Amino acid sequence: MHLLKKISLYIIILSSIFLASCDGYNKLLKSSNYELKLERAMQYYQKGNYVKASALFEELIPVYKGSDKAEEIYYYFSYCNYYQGDYSLSQYHFKNYFRSFPTGKHAEECLFMNAYCYYLSSPVYHLDQTDTKNAMAELQNFIDMYPESSRIDTCNKINDVLRGKLEHKEYDIIKQYFNLGDYQHDNYKAAIKNGQNYIKDFPESNHIDEILYIIIDSYYLLAINSLETKKIERLNLAMESYLKLVDLYPKSSYLSKAESVYESCTKMRNSINKIE
Repeated sequence: MHLLKKISLYIIILSSIFLASCDGYNKLLKSSNYELKLERAMQYYQKGNYVKASALFEELIPVYKGSDKAEEIYYYFSYCNYYQGDYSLSQYHFKNYFRSFPTGKHAEECLFMNAYCYYLSSPVYHLDQTDTKNAMAELQNFIDMYPESSRIDTCNKINDVLRGKLEHKEYDIIKQYFNLGDYQHDNYKAAIKNGQNYIKDFPESNHIDEILYIIIDSYYLLAINSLETKKIERLNLAMESYLKLVDLYPKSSYLSKAESVYESCTKMRNSINKIE
C-alpha cells in the first residue's frame, strides 16, 4: 500500500510538471517578447522538441523578415519539418530557403536537402515514381549548381538507387505486356516499344539480353496474326533483333530460345516468299 502511495504521488508530481510546462509554453505563444521566443525556439530545437520549436519559428519568420536573423530562423524552421518526418513540406521549405537566400551560408546544404527529401519520399518501385523522377531532376540541378561540392558522391549514389527503381519498374512493365500478349497486337507492340526504350535508357542493365529476346518473340508473335503486308516486315525485325542478341550476348541463356524463334521466322518468311 505504501508503494502504491509513492507511485500515485510520483504520477501527481509528473502531471503537475507537465501542466506547468504546457502552461508556460502557452504563455510564451501569447507573448510579444520575440527575443525570448527566439531563444526558447532554439532551446526546444536543441532538445529535439521540433513541434514546439516549429510553431515558434513559424511565428518569428515574418517578424524578423529582412533582418540578419531571418536566414537562421528559416533554416531551423525547415529542419523542424524534416525532423518531424514531413518530407514534402520540408522539401518545399529547403527549396524556398535557397530561393530566398541564394548566397546564404546554408544555400548549398538546403538545395541538397531539397533533393534529398524527394529521395526520402520516393516510394517502392512498383508505385508511382513521380517523386523518384523529381528527386533525380533536383539532384542533377544540385550537381549543376555545385559541381565541386563534397556532396557529389552522395548525389551519385542516391541517383543509382533511384535509377534502379525506375529500371525495375520498366522491366516489370515489359514483362507484363509480353506475358499478357496472348496474340493481342497492342500488348506485343507495347512490349516492343517499352523494350526498345529500356535498352536505350538502361544500357548497363543485366536484363538487356532478356529484353532483346522479348522483342524478338513479340515481333514473331505479331507477325503470326498480321496482315500479309505486315508479316515480312515484322519477321525481318525479329530476325534483325536476333542477330543483335547473338552479336552482343553470344553466351546469353536466352540464345537457344531466341534461335528457335529465329528458325520459325525464317520458315514463315520462306513460305510467304514462295507464295509470292
